[in-house]
Amino acid sequence: MRVKALVIRILKQFKRDKRTMALLILAPILVLSMLYLVFGDDDYSPRIGLVDIPEEIADQIDLSEAEITYYDEESSAYQDVEEQNLDAYLTIEANQPSITLEGSDPVINSAVLNWMQEAFEPLTGQSSSQLDATFIHGNEDMRHFDYFGPVLLGFFIFFFVFLISGVSFLRERTRGTLERLLSSPLRKWEIVMGYVIGFGLFTIIQATIISTYSIFVLGMMMEGTYIYVLLITLFLSFSALTLGILLSSFAHNELQMIQFIPIVIVPQLFFSGLFNLETISGWVSWIGPLTPLYYAADALRNVMVRGLGFEHIYIQLLVLLSFSVVFVVMNIIVLRQHRRV
Repeated sequence: MRVKALVIRILKQFKRDKRTMALLILAPILVLSMLYLVFGDDDYSPRIGLVDIPEEIADQIDLSEAEITYYDEESSAYQDVEEQNLDAYLTIEANQPSITLEGSDPVINSAVLNWMQEAFEPLTGQSSSQLDATFIHGNEDMRHFDYFGPVLLGFFIFFFVFLISGVSFLRERTRGTLERLLSSPLRKWEIVMGYVIGFGLFTIIQATIISTYSIFVLGMMMEGTYIYVLLITLFLSFSALTLGILLSSFAHNELQMIQFIPIVIVPQLFFSGLFNLETISGWVSWIGPLTPLYYAADALRNVMVRGLGFEHIYIQLLVLLSFSVVFVVMNIIVLRQHRRV
């Protein structure tokens, strides 16, 4: 009977906590649906530019299984590859095909070279290893870890800052510390900024340590300037910090704070560039630009893999800063509606 009573009490707890009940059912459905949409589309079709290819040769090669763009000048094709509008462009000199790849994604590199082998093998009888390939960024020995590393670096920084800041601020509420601050002469915005700056100092240390370890100990590819990596991770940390504090206002305990992970964190991982965004179903691809990690991952890759400078990442930094500002404003609004937990 005592066991029965305990079972009944636990069932009643679940019945009262409708958020947990919904999470048990909806979270797995959400994650599985995301996986289906990410992996369920067609294979990636490389975007290839053909630069002044003789007509008699173009008629003999197989141009299927790729998105083809024609160019009269190599400079135009090179610029489009630099701007990531193309994956590679093809030229032919003395009947010898040569391909120039953007090079920062090993998966796309493999798709391009496989396509070129299939397209030209009937004409030249050459294998892909014999074809002349030039990489603008990266090289043929580039590891998958080098390409995925910047995304994972941003993800883990965002994840742990979000979780720790949210749980820490929740404890401030449950222990009555926030209630006492609200009763003091401090204004709402002063309380929010105090918490953001206080937690922010620790996030700076965390982001610096993780970035340094990843690059100098694990050997992640680092083609650009290290200070830009620290700047990006700092901006990302503040967006995670302010978001964690905001969502903690809607949680009553640590378990409910953790319940935000499949809703807030998991979608960001799917749409951050860890998987090729061009193969994701179009009707959900709009989610990516609404998440901070989408911009941070792109900026980290631009610096770490492509070796680009501040002029190529400042827009992403401004967007990350905008996320933080919006979350701070929302925190102030929510704090006005605060009630003790």
